[in-house]
Amino acid sequence: MWLFLGVLAALQFYAVRELIAAFAIFVLGFAVLAACAGTFYFLVKAWAAGIGLAADSQHPVILAARSSVAAIEDLARRPIRRPDSQPAR
Repeated sequence: MWLFLGVLAALQFYAVRELIAAFAIFVLGFAVLAACAGTFYFLVKAWAAGIGLAADSQHPVILAARSSVAAIEDLARRPIRRPDSQPAR
């Protein structure tokens, strides 16, 4: 009972009210940051699972996209000039 009365008396001071308000604002701020981080983590995991399912898929659209990517990668590996060509003047 004395502890409760002491807390009630302490709440009457302006400084205590300000500290409690600041603590509440920090708690809300950290809750928002934690929610953003959790949402980002969930989205990254969902994206990775979706990409994994798409990579294992045998759907014709996925197979066509995979062969297109392979062709583009093959073009990117080729040199821009022919090996025996002369340098530009």
